[in-house]
Amino acid sequence: MGIKNLLQVFNLNKALATVIFTRMDIVVATFNEHKIDELRSIFPDHRLLAPRDFGLSKLDIDETGSSYHENAVIKAKTIFDLLHVPTLADDSGLSVRVLDGAPGIHSARYGALDDGRKLPAAERNALLLSAMRDKQDRQCAFYCCLVLLYGEDRFLSVQETCPGILLDEPLGTGGFGYDPVVFLPELGLSVAELSPEQKNRVSHRGRAGSKMNLMLKALAFPVETSRQ
Repeated sequence: MGIKNLLQVFNLNKALATVIFTRMDIVVATFNEHKIDELRSIFPDHRLLAPRDFGLSKLDIDETGSSYHENAVIKAKTIFDLLHVPTLADDSGLSVRVLDGAPGIHSARYGALDDGRKLPAAERNALLLSAMRDKQDRQCAFYCCLVLLYGEDRFLSVQETCPGILLDEPLGTGGFGYDPVVFLPELGLSVAELSPEQKNRVSHRGRAGSKMNLMLKALAFPVETSRQ
């Protein structure tokens, strides 16, 4: 088992080699169980594992990038270098147009305390709505960049968005993070009111995951394994 069953390499010619993406064990580079659960439902053809499955209970990763893509690569590389297995990283956030794209890549740390502790989601949402008081333009969008790092400097990446309208107050009890304060006009529901199936179809993470799945299927190739 192990990496040998995760990625197999064959030569197309003397100069080229292609990774064969069959069913894989993939570690998700996050300690956010909500994200892991969502990604598991988005990638049903692969087995997604949490860092704790490898004995990692907590790890502070410095997200020093200037974009969702850069931060996703940082997270994927940090976990991949430790575990040496295919690693899926998600960097996501909410960008509000009238706030010049804030909180953006700092969404998870928006309003963080002086000692570095993050605010609970409900308090972050309240802070954001306070900053938006009396603002007429309430256009916003969730962003998600997924990076699958499967070898040294070898990765797949896709970024998607989910546009919406920032509400005046939270609505709905599902989802997590900023879901209760973002309204989707085409569905007439907040993200927190969506069923898991609806959310996977229309959310930033669901859209990015769907495209990543298409990429993996397009690159897949059946291979006979040697018998022991």
